[in-house]
Amino acid sequence: MRTRRLALVVAGALTLGACSSLNPFASSNSKIPALKPLTSSLNATETWKGRVGGAGRFVFQPAVSGDSVFAAAADGTVVRLQAGRSVWKTSVDTPISGGVGSNAQLVVVGSPKGEVIALDAESGKIKWRVRVNAEILAAPVLSDGMVVVRSADSRLFGLDPADGKQRWVYQRALPALSLRNAAGVVLEGNAVFAGFPGGKLVAVSAVNGSLMWEGAVAVPRGATELERIADITSLPVLGTRAACAVAYQGRIACFDLANGSTLWTRDMSSSRGLDQDGRQVFVTDEKGAVHALDLSTGASAWKQDQLAGRGVGRPRVVGDYVVVGDVEGYVHILRKDDGGLVGRQRTDSSPILADIQRTGGGIVVQTQDGSVYALGVQ
Repeated sequence: MRTRRLALVVAGALTLGACSSLNPFASSNSKIPALKPLTSSLNATETWKGRVGGAGRFVFQPAVSGDSVFAAAADGTVVRLQAGRSVWKTSVDTPISGGVGSNAQLVVVGSPKGEVIALDAESGKIKWRVRVNAEILAAPVLSDGMVVVRSADSRLFGLDPADGKQRWVYQRALPALSLRNAAGVVLEGNAVFAGFPGGKLVAVSAVNGSLMWEGAVAVPRGATELERIADITSLPVLGTRAACAVAYQGRIACFDLANGSTLWTRDMSSSRGLDQDGRQVFVTDEKGAVHALDLSTGASAWKQDQLAGRGVGRPRVVGDYVVVGDVEGYVHILRKDDGGLVGRQRTDSSPILADIQRTGGGIVVQTQDGSVYALGVQ
């Protein structure tokens, strides 16, 4: 029991994320390094701005569908925004802790008490609510035939999009101590990809929840439970051939999509995550440096460490650039070919902890204070 209580305490910093580095055990009182002036500046224009409400102690991912953005707040508010204007605004009458997932027909969120709530994307009316009896911290994912929800105890639930009826559950044994986090899953075709405590990446059938393959991203090492934490606390990324993931206190690894065989691994710790563009993998390490690695071999292409200590989040590829957010609400723009810092744009000054979402010609950012921005990157 004492070990399980400890897991909640030490992992809280990872969920809240507002510390000067990405180490979940680091002090939140460390001074954030000042930004250096840019020698060149790329235009990152604010296309529009909307508002949903604060995230509190949770992390909410906005969902982009066509020209609409769906966003949620901790108080139970869900909104549909178009060009910054609220098309509809609904209260689900319960606090929200996980979201948002959408497939243009449904918008799905989760609650701290394990309730999954689906709304009609067109009208905002609640279509169904079901319980999975475990706190939901991650954004659900949807296809036309399946809703997949991940609970805080790392169970995966496959639900019918028509009525929320449970079709399958996937669960596995977990280590005694793990990091509390908001990492969800990736749904691609008939497979669900998810990283787990203990450093495992798995592919699960979206049809029946059976295990298709698993790969070891990291192997827990150390004399204590804290030292042996090697959790995957971010989303895996998929390409045409490879699925890649990174673990805290572990490694980054890429696997063959078809059978899970290991393509390459290398030591690198990250709790924030990675992205890829078909040629390179981009990852933010535990100190806040952004790396580019060759997708075929894992060899280093470049490293940008000028943002170290600023709580930099998951990198996202946007055209010829890589963008990251930080705990002071800045969006930073890096050249994809050499990692040079070429632009920045500040939002509402609150932390950007949610993954930045891509949209046509730019990005969508949701801050912890509840502002939603569409930024053009040119």
